Amino acid sequence: MMSLGAFVHETGQHVAAWRHPDAYMESGTNFRQMMRVAQTAERGLFDLFFLADSAAVTINGEQSGRMGKTVKFEPITVLSALAAVTSHIGLVGTVSSTYHDPYILARQFGSLDQISGGRAGWNLVTSNNEAEALNHSLDRHPLHADRYDRAIEFAAVVQGLWESWDEDAFIRDKASGVFFDIRKVHPLNHKGRHFSVKGPLNVARSPQGRPVLVQAGASDTGRDVAARTAEVVFTAQTTLEQAQEFYGDVVGRLANHGRSRDDVCILPGIYPVVGRTQAEAEEKFAHLQSLIHPDVGLAILSHTIGVPNLHQYDLDGPVPEMAVTNGPRSRQALLLDAARRDNLTLRQLCLLNAGPRGHLMTVGTPEQIVDVMEHWFRNGAADGFNVMPAWLPGSLDDFVDMVVPELQRRRLYRTEYAGTTLRDHLGLARPHRLAAAAD
Repeated sequence: MMSLGAFVHETGQHVAAWRHPDAYMESGTNFRQMMRVAQTAERGLFDLFFLADSAAVTINGEQSGRMGKTVKFEPITVLSALAAVTSHIGLVGTVSSTYHDPYILARQFGSLDQISGGRAGWNLVTSNNEAEALNHSLDRHPLHADRYDRAIEFAAVVQGLWESWDEDAFIRDKASGVFFDIRKVHPLNHKGRHFSVKGPLNVARSPQGRPVLVQAGASDTGRDVAARTAEVVFTAQTTLEQAQEFYGDVVGRLANHGRSRDDVCILPGIYPVVGRTQAEAEEKFAHLQSLIHPDVGLAILSHTIGVPNLHQYDLDGPVPEMAVTNGPRSRQALLLDAARRDNLTLRQLCLLNAGPRGHLMTVGTPEQIVDVMEHWFRNGAADGFNVMPAWLPGSLDDFVDMVVPELQRRRLYRTEYAGTTLRDHLGLARPHRLAAAAD
């Protein structure tokens, strides 16, 4: 069976989503709107509800006032609230290792896992937004290699802290006065290049063993981090061949880190625009594209590829040569390769990027969209997909009401939840306490 995640921005994936006549405009501040979206994903039997996040607002010229994704809930806070109004769907939050503390993060996600009954997942990212540095007492963003070096140690510390307690450590015997068995608690005693963390964590062992670790980097270093640590890999490709190469490369690296194929689920992003007919789908797509202000399209492309000052170039001229960024390198390469391959102008690249931002885009009927998904799934390119609704709530409603039934008709997708934890949904084994975390 495929796995499906609902990858959610505040108003939708499209840069002009908030301008759609029926779109939520306040889901970054209105909990009821966010709750409704999460419950729709659960109605569609999605494995997980996946929150995008960043820790900066970039104010750069008049076009900044046209951006609809500037304010948002802090992920752990809103996911904890969503745990109370959902019962099965996994709850995955994006939190950067670049600008966070591993003990605090381990405690937050450990608590979310307790509150949700074993449905928590952490999306490990190394911030690609240069502006975040200025909100964390730094003058500039750390270098790409340094961010990944920190991330590897950060993840090891977090996973070690999640192993602080045996499952049966807490006795809570009022008669004897013994609350926990001292032999079943394991301080971490970590001392490394970036962190010194004694432990143990003051949150009990996770109901699912430990929260699921998600990773979203696609550079060569990012792929190795995925093979080393990730249990879900979120990735971006636009063609089957690109996806097959990435999939095969990550799977091929697993053995280098003592891991097996069953330890990882690879989910490319998919940006579906669904219509009952091809014409209806194309009309929906064209309407969204018509809402893009040129300045916003340019600003979003600049952010996506990590290259400033794109306004200096002719919008209707060829996409210029660009130096390798210190930000999102894999996404930069993906979009620039698409521009070269299809001979796009800068304006056309802005329009291409406005919705999928380097992910697979499908515009068509449920049958046509499932044809593409099934082809990737059966040909070594994906274990499922992170679905990226163009605007909310309508695009997610369309997917749940039209695409999910077609997936079920082809027996590619569940008709009910078989378990209660995120690991159950993804088919991931319940982990035993890591030997490396012991004592």
